[in-house]
Amino acid sequence: MKMQKRQIVMTLLLAVLVSLSAQAQNDVLTSYNIFDIKTVVEVEISPDGSLIAFTRTAPRPWTDSPGGDYRELYIYNVASGDIVPVVTGKQNVYAPSWTPDGQKLAFRARLDTLGMQVHWFNVAEAKTERVTSHPTSVHRYTFHPQGSTLAYTAMEPADPETKALAELGFNMEFYEEEWRPVNLYFMDMNTSAVERITEEETLHELEWLPDGSVIAANVTQRNLIDDTYMYKRIHLLDVQTKQMPRYLNNPGKLGEIKWSPNGRYLAFISAVDVHDNKEQSIFVVDAQNHKTFGQLRNYSEGFEGSVVAIEWKNNDTFVFASHEGAECTLREQGVNDASSTLLLEPGKVAFSDFSIAGDMVALAGSTPEHPSEVYTFNLETKELQRRTNSNDWLGDVRLAKQEAVEYTASDGLKITGVLIYPLDYEKQMKETPDRTYPLITVIHGGPEASYQNGWLTWYSNWGQIAAAKDYFVFYPNYRSSTGRGPEFSRMGLGDLAGKEFDDVLDGINWLIEDKKYVDPDRVGIGGGSYGGYFSAWAATKHTNKFAASVVFVGVTNQISKRNTTDIPFEDYAVHWGIWTHENWEKVYDRSPVKHAVGSKTPTLILHGDSDTRVHPSQSLELYRVMERHGENPVRLIFYPGEGHGNRKNPARLDYSLRTMRWFEYYLKGQKKKKWEIPEKEIDYQLPVLELD
Repeated sequence: MKMQKRQIVMTLLLAVLVSLSAQAQNDVLTSYNIFDIKTVVEVEISPDGSLIAFTRTAPRPWTDSPGGDYRELYIYNVASGDIVPVVTGKQNVYAPSWTPDGQKLAFRARLDTLGMQVHWFNVAEAKTERVTSHPTSVHRYTFHPQGSTLAYTAMEPADPETKALAELGFNMEFYEEEWRPVNLYFMDMNTSAVERITEEETLHELEWLPDGSVIAANVTQRNLIDDTYMYKRIHLLDVQTKQMPRYLNNPGKLGEIKWSPNGRYLAFISAVDVHDNKEQSIFVVDAQNHKTFGQLRNYSEGFEGSVVAIEWKNNDTFVFASHEGAECTLREQGVNDASSTLLLEPGKVAFSDFSIAGDMVALAGSTPEHPSEVYTFNLETKELQRRTNSNDWLGDVRLAKQEAVEYTASDGLKITGVLIYPLDYEKQMKETPDRTYPLITVIHGGPEASYQNGWLTWYSNWGQIAAAKDYFVFYPNYRSSTGRGPEFSRMGLGDLAGKEFDDVLDGINWLIEDKKYVDPDRVGIGGGSYGGYFSAWAATKHTNKFAASVVFVGVTNQISKRNTTDIPFEDYAVHWGIWTHENWEKVYDRSPVKHAVGSKTPTLILHGDSDTRVHPSQSLELYRVMERHGENPVRLIFYPGEGHGNRKNPARLDYSLRTMRWFEYYLKGQKKKKWEIPEKEIDYQLPVLELD
C-alpha cells in the first residue's frame, strides 16, 4: 500500500462502516472476500437424534486484536430446522458433546478468566454454566455413561518456584526436559469433588466402557509432539483400582478408539506398522478373546482408501468414513462380515468426521460449490440433506468448474487429484479453441494427506481465487498421499521427491500434452510444509519446468531439517527409514539447496518465525543459496509469531494477496527481465486514516 505518510491509524468508526467485503464486492471470489466465509467445523448429534450441535467460524473484525476467526456454537433442530445460538460473539468454542441424557450440551471454551474449561448449556432452561474450574485448561473430556462422573484431562500446573524465578528473569529453557504431563481427573457431578487419577502419563483420546467400569485411553509416556505422533498406545483404566496397564502394543500412529454399545468390542484406527505414515486402518479387539496386535484382523486390508472416522451402529456393526482417492464415503462393516457395504457414495460431499444416533448421521461437509455446512445422512433411506446455509452470499458468486481427475503416471500407476478450470473456460474456448492457460499446481503437505473434491479455497489454497483470474488449478494426490491405503502411502518411504514428485510432473504433462489445457511456459507451483518442499524442489532440481514457485514453511535442507524438527522419529520412521548418518549423501541429494545453484525459477519463500516443525532457518538456507548463486528473483518473508502455517488473519491475508500477485507477475504478461521482482507493498484495502 503506497501512502504519502507511513504512519497510519485504524479508526473504529470507519471499521464499523467499511469491511473488506464491501470494498471487494464483485461476482467472483477474491483474497478479500474469502475472509467473510463461515465454515462449520464440528457436529455432534444428540442421543435421540433430534438436535445437532455445531461449531461455526465467524469472521474476525479487522479492528480486533490480530488473531484467527472466532468459533461460535449453535444447536440445529432436525424437525423444525430452527437454529438456536448458544455461544456467539468474540469467543472460541470447541468439542461440543451431549450429556448422556441429552438434556445438556457440553463444550470447551474460555468464557471467563479461568482458561479453557468445560461448560454446558441446559437446553430446556436456555442457560449456560461452567462445569470445571481447573487451574489449567481442560484438554479432553467425556461423561460417564450414566452422567455421574466427568472424566477430563488437563496439563499439570507449572511449578510455582520455577514460575517465580522466571518472572525475575531466570527463564532458561531446558529443551525437551520441561514438558508437563496431561493428567486424567474425575469430577463427581453431584458434589463437584475432583480427584486426580494419573500422575506421569499423558492421555489423549478417552472412551468410557458402556458400563462405566473402564476407560480406554490413548496414552504417551511423555508430552512431546514426536511421542504424540508415534508413541500413543491403548491403555485401560480400571475405574475402581485406578490402575492403567497397557492393553495393546499397537505400532506407530494411532487414531480414534470406540467401544461397541455392549462393551464387547473395542474398534480403533491405527497404522499397520511403524512405517505406515498415517493411522488409516481399522482393527477390532474382542474382550472375550483378547489377542495381540499382530493377531488382530485388519478390516482395511486390501481396501484402497484411508479410514478417517469410526462409530458403532449396533453391537456388532460399525460405520466408518473413508477418503478414497479424491472422494469421501461412508461404509458399514459387521465384525464377522467379509467386507464392508457402501452407504454414502463417493462424489456427494467431502468430510472427515461424523456423529451418529440410531439411523441418523450428522457431519460437517463441503462440496466444490460451497464450504463446510451441517449435513445429515439417513442410514436406512440413504437420504443426504444439507441442513444449514451459512454463506448465502455465495449464491451470487460465480464459481469455476471443479472435478476429480485421474491420470496415469509414467510407470503405469493411476494417480488421482482435483482440477479447477478457469472461470470462463467454456466461453473462452468457443471464442479461441486453441487457447492455453497458466497453471498453478498446489501440493498438499504431509505427504500423509490428500485433497478431496470439496471446497478447496482458503488463505493458503488459491482455488477459486486463481480460477477467477484465468488459471487452471491442479491438486495432485501423488504416491505417498493418503486415500489409497497403506501400500500406496508408503511408496515414498526412503524416496523423498523421487517417484512421488514424478507423479506431479506426469500430471502437469498430462494437462499440457494430453488435455491441451496448459501453456508449458506458464507453469507455477506452490504449497506448504511438504508442499513447500516440493515447491522448492521444483524451483531447483526442475527449474527449467517451472516459471514461478511459492515455498511456504518448506523443507530445503534435509540434513539440517531432520536435526531441528520436533518430530525426528516420525521423520525417520515414516519418511526416510534411515538416519542421516547412515547415508548422508542420499539425504543431502534430496535437498533443494543442493540443486539451487543456477536456479531460474522466481521463488517466493514465506515462513513463520516461530515454526518448530520446519525450522525457519530452512527458508533462510534456500534464500541464501538463491540470493548468492541463483539466476532467479527470490524474496524471503518471515511472519512474526506465526508457526507451521499462519494463524492470524492479517498474516493470512498478506499470504493470499502476496502469493497470488507473485503468480500473476511471472505467469502472465510480458516476460520479465532477469531480476525483475514485484513491489513489497500490498494494498490490503483496510479502513485507515492518514495523519498529517
